[in-house]
Amino acid sequence: MNYQKTIFKNNFRLISIPMKDTQTVTVMIGVGVGSRYEEEKEAGLSHFIEHMLFKGTKKRPNTLAIAETIDAVGGEFNAFTGKTSTVYYAKVDAQHWKIALDVISDMYLNSQFKRSEIEREKGTILQELNMYEDIPMRNIEDIWEKLLYGKYKLGREIIGYKKTIRKFKRKDFINYFKRFYIPNDTVLVVAGNVSSQLILSQTKKYFTNLSSQKKPVIEKIKEKQTKPQIKIRFKKTDQTHFILGARAYNLFHPDRYVLNLLATILGGGMSSRLFIQVRERKGLAYYVKASVDAYQDVGYLAISAGVEHKNLQQAIKIIIQELNKIKKRKITEKELAKAKNYIKGKMIMKLESSDEIASFVMNQELLMNKIEKPQEIFQKIEAVTTEDIKRVAQDVFTSNKMNLAIIGPHKSASENKIKKELFL
Repeated sequence: MNYQKTIFKNNFRLISIPMKDTQTVTVMIGVGVGSRYEEEKEAGLSHFIEHMLFKGTKKRPNTLAIAETIDAVGGEFNAFTGKTSTVYYAKVDAQHWKIALDVISDMYLNSQFKRSEIEREKGTILQELNMYEDIPMRNIEDIWEKLLYGKYKLGREIIGYKKTIRKFKRKDFINYFKRFYIPNDTVLVVAGNVSSQLILSQTKKYFTNLSSQKKPVIEKIKEKQTKPQIKIRFKKTDQTHFILGARAYNLFHPDRYVLNLLATILGGGMSSRLFIQVRERKGLAYYVKASVDAYQDVGYLAISAGVEHKNLQQAIKIIIQELNKIKKRKITEKELAKAKNYIKGKMIMKLESSDEIASFVMNQELLMNKIEKPQEIFQKIEAVTTEDIKRVAQDVFTSNKMNLAIIGPHKSASENKIKKELFL
């Protein structure tokens, strides 16, 4: 993966990634703002602005005009809001890449935020919020992060609250947009079958005249957990969904690759330890997986599963047993090699398409202000030893870092009974 990074005078960053072996181009623009930058009264505004950028510009006055431009060339476009960033993209046939750049740039630079569209979109977002509430497999992730970071902005749900969504006025959008959609915190990535020279010359037409501004800093989190924590969201569901995990490492921690391998060994595939023990041997769950998530200042390893209500405690007990095993006994070289190849293989397959390449680069540049190529990441993965896995497991899987979030028809009275399992 060869790329060229250009920093304009206003500190707007352009990253071009020529790909000769594809017939597509992805244009992706990202801003380093998400829900953890919002004040309480602004909860959900980052996500709402993402919606509004599709609602009309001076050149394309409504959603239909924007969508038709991309549909007319058989392309696709979308956006997503996280807790630390917001990203917009369009993927098209390479011969139409200038159209994609024009549309994405137009949305970023010239969105109108019409009052009528804001009021109309409130109904859409409120229904989106209701939809998430009705999907416990997804909702459990919000409950989990609220358990870990509930005292901080990071613990708030990205979509916000019904009360804040209903109260937003046009001036709220304009002020927030001016504060955060600034060139020195924006990255444009263009990946696909087009030269870096062409990308640079076209991009200069759009982004050279913007003025830099000072960006507000994030609220740093201080973790002071001393014993296991549990949070139960009572809900009448057909399944109990839960996340059991531990506080771990941030984006910059030297052991982040060890942690990813540890998660892969535990629940990264159909031959992983938890998949075999919880699903195949005990038949307790259809899905069980382990994953790692990291922010600039904090991170965690999370194990997710959905089980029959009566099997909740049994499933938790089996998972804890597996965590204790990996703490006490070194894994084999064979199991470690399998995990390394699993991660590398998944990454290689993902990075065959222009949109995945663009996303891979965008995430690193926006959050870490640097880019590691796949080969560099593979070298760090290969350097991990069986001793590293045991050391990190012993560091992370301790009682004062363990947490459990549950959604299902369970009363809070069952907390103490379940919590006993979490003392590793």
